Amino acid sequence: SWPGLSLGVAAMLAFLARTPLKLVLVDGWRGRWLPRTTVAARVAGVELVVLATLVVAAALAADARFWWPLLVAAPLVAIELWFDMRSRSRRLVPELAGTVGIGSVAAAIALADGVETRPALGLWIVVAARAAAAIPYARTQVFRTRGRPNHLWHSDLAQAIAALAVTVGWLVDAVPRAAAIAIAVVAVFNVAAVRAAPRPAKIIGFQQMFFGFAVVIVTAIAVLA
Repeated sequence: SWPGLSLGVAAMLAFLARTPLKLVLVDGWRGRWLPRTTVAARVAGVELVVLATLVVAAALAADARFWWPLLVAAPLVAIELWFDMRSRSRRLVPELAGTVGIGSVAAAIALADGVETRPALGLWIVVAARAAAAIPYARTQVFRTRGRPNHLWHSDLAQAIAALAVTVGWLVDAVPRAAAIAIAVVAVFNVAAVRAAPRPAKIIGFQQMFFGFAVVIVTAIAVLA
């Protein structure tokens, strides 16, 4: 639908606007205003205005319930921006907060199209579970590759939480069974892979990106079937 498309494009703009906005926040935090700050502020301003216009356009025709997941996710996005401002965006907390927060758009799009609340929130659960499993795993693998101190149980705990979340979602008819199985399969792979010889960071990145796309495709097919 048009409301869903508008929200999807708005989410993409939010992702793009983060880079110039981060630059403005960092420079502001450090008490400086450089020529690059002016350019970044203008770019971020234009992108955020277009983003707001798309959200308003969606709101005119969408089910009003779509606001709720976005409002719930707002504090998570704020946490990410707070870490961005202090140049600490590579830490685990902001990475998880930002990814889980932006995942709310999946639920918002579904609700905007009139989907029932439970399956709509199930989409957010799948996205959040995928992020919760992938990010700690990737960080652990990168640390291993670079010879930095690491704890395998950090990644293992993330896989367990992800699998548990989608299992509970499936039990309450929020998450499609195929999506729950896909997350569980990836979790098992990650538990085994984190104990194998570490791979280069690029390989890890492409690997997890592939799994992410696979989970999305499986979930989409299950929802539309």
